[in-house]
Amino acid sequence: MSDQNPYDKLGVTEDASFDEIQDARTRLVQQYDGDPQRVEAVEAAYDTILMERLRMRQEGKIRVPEGIRFAERLAQSVPKESPAPAIQSPSWLQELRDTPSLKEILLPGSVFLGLGVLSVFYTAAGVQVLQFGLIVGVGISLYCLKRKEQKFGRAVLLTGLGLITGLLAGGLFGNLLQPQLFSIGLTPEQFSTALTFLLLWLISSFLR
Repeated sequence: MSDQNPYDKLGVTEDASFDEIQDARTRLVQQYDGDPQRVEAVEAAYDTILMERLRMRQEGKIRVPEGIRFAERLAQSVPKESPAPAIQSPSWLQELRDTPSLKEILLPGSVFLGLGVLSVFYTAAGVQVLQFGLIVGVGISLYCLKRKEQKFGRAVLLTGLGLITGLLAGGLFGNLLQPQLFSIGLTPEQFSTALTFLLLWLISSFLR
């Protein structure tokens, strides 16, 4: 072999494995650190061997183990990360869901909070007072929902569902928690009304 043989320059044989060639190149680059000309010669010999091995592999003259990836093959084999598919909510839910501003959340929230405080902390609140508070809460919910889409029928439907759900769930849990409620001075009716106000606020703020 002539002195220009790239294998001789790296100090390996022509049947050396890819790992042996790579190790020789790394060792010589470290050895000749500070001598740009010799480092350049080592890199050139290494690149020449890579290109020759790649050409021979493409021509079917050599078989490269699966574990070995030349630079060109590696660049092609790196899978592109595809963005994770976004979880899509049902179309009917997207149509109903709203993204309110802070003002649209706080204004009805302050009203419902006031109604909730009245029903919970006003110990003299009788059934008539609670019923009046529910009427006001229903009116606020209808107003907020209709103002968004100008669909009165939808506003009535959503408010009605919130009212019924709140009263049913509040009545169920209120009866189950009756001893605990009495211990803090609440009646099941007050608990049910406060829960309904919370549900009506969520519906009027985050649905449309």
